[in-house]
Amino acid sequence: MIKVLVVDDQILVRAGFAALIRATPDLKVAGEASDGEEAVALVTATRPDVILMDVRMPGLNGIAATERILAAAGPVPPRVLILTTFDLDEYVYDALRAGASGFLLKDTPPERLIAAVRTIASGDMLFAPTVTRRLVEAYTRNRDTTIVPQAGLDALTARETEVLRMVGRALSNGEIADDLCVSEATVKTHLNRAMAKLGLSSRAQAVALAYEAGLVSPRHRP
Repeated sequence: MIKVLVVDDQILVRAGFAALIRATPDLKVAGEASDGEEAVALVTATRPDVILMDVRMPGLNGIAATERILAAAGPVPPRVLILTTFDLDEYVYDALRAGASGFLLKDTPPERLIAAVRTIASGDMLFAPTVTRRLVEAYTRNRDTTIVPQAGLDALTARETEVLRMVGRALSNGEIADDLCVSEATVKTHLNRAMAKLGLSSRAQAVALAYEAGLVSPRHRP
C-alpha cells in the first residue's frame, strides 16, 4: 500500500486528489495539508511514501516545504511529486534543486496521476530526460543566469565529472554506458559517488548542478 500525503491550499483541488487516491486499491491517503507548514508536521506524523505537493501556497510554499521535509528525512525519504499549473514555471527548476522526484500539471488526467504516484513510489523519476533539459534551459535563458563553478567539483574524479556532464545532457544510464563502453552498473556507481560527494539526493539535482557548474551549456544539444 502506497501512502500519499496531499498538499494543496485549494480545498476542492485537495479533496479531488484525495478522493481519487482513496478510490485506487493500492493507494492510501496518509493525510491532507493546506499549506507547507502543515505538510511538514504531517510528514513526521504520518510518514507518507509519496507527497503530492502544490507549489504556490500561502506561508511556506511547496518548494520550501520540500526542502525542509527532505532535509529532515531519514534514510528512506518520502518522494515528492510537485503539482504545478505551468509546465515551464520557474518553480519547477527550484523543485529540481530542492530534491523533488518529479512534477505534473494540475490538469493531468486521473489515470496519469495515479501512474505517476506509482512511478515515484517505486524510486524512479517522473521527468523525461528531454523535459528536464527543456525546463532547465528555459529557466537559465529567462534568468540570464551567470554560471559559477561549484567548489565541490574538485573532489570528483575525471570519470565522475564526465558522467555528471552526460547526466546533465539528459542521457540515460544506458546511453552513458554505451558512450563510455562500460556497464550500466559502473555508470550508476560513478554517479552515486559523484552525488554523494556533492551532497545531492536526486538525479534531478545532478542535472541542475551540471548546468549551474558550467558542465553543460543551456544552449547545448546532445
